[in-house]
Amino acid sequence: MEWKKCYLDVILVPLGLSVNIAYHAWLWHKVRTRPLTTIIGTNASGRRYWASAIMKDNDKKNVLAVQTVRNLIMGSTLMATTAILLSAGLGAVISSTYSVKKPLNDAVYGSHGEFTVALKYVTILTIFLFSFFCHSLSIRFFNQVNLLINSPPDPLSLLTVDYVSKLLEKGFLLSTVGNRLFYAAMPLLLWIFGPVLVFLCSITIVLVLYQLDFV
Repeated sequence: MEWKKCYLDVILVPLGLSVNIAYHAWLWHKVRTRPLTTIIGTNASGRRYWASAIMKDNDKKNVLAVQTVRNLIMGSTLMATTAILLSAGLGAVISSTYSVKKPLNDAVYGSHGEFTVALKYVTILTIFLFSFFCHSLSIRFFNQVNLLINSPPDPLSLLTVDYVSKLLEKGFLLSTVGNRLFYAAMPLLLWIFGPVLVFLCSITIVLVLYQLDFV
């Protein structure tokens, strides 16, 4: 009887997550092997040229550099704040005894057991926390870039364009991972209403990301 209640959760939720993971593994392979066919690789190449141009003509472009990096910090701060607020809300739901932990009605497909409901909330909470962690680290790297990109040139210093570019890329990588984790949590939020929506939303998100990730 229990299998009849939870078989959709066991099949559709892992399948939806597998589609998402497989797509990002394939995207990572494309970024490593053919970067200029992807938006991520193309933008990374452009950022390296941007950092080089800023540091070579620092006297004229120092304000532009600070404003640009500040905007990046603000974007990551917004996402980190949103993720931690959602995590706090989910934590309150998990620790509460309110009826919100129960399904809205018996028409929702999938398991309604206490363990399954708790698993849903804990899984979503974990992903949001990892998203917050990635965005927090990206802010750290962007702050370092903001400080170092306007440093005066010194032939004896280890501070080079390549070093600053690597810091900038680490910040963007962590920000991208944080965003993708945030997107991955969206189908799992729909898991509260049933596993069918998880699978459909996962497929939809992958199709949308495919259109946005490739040149």
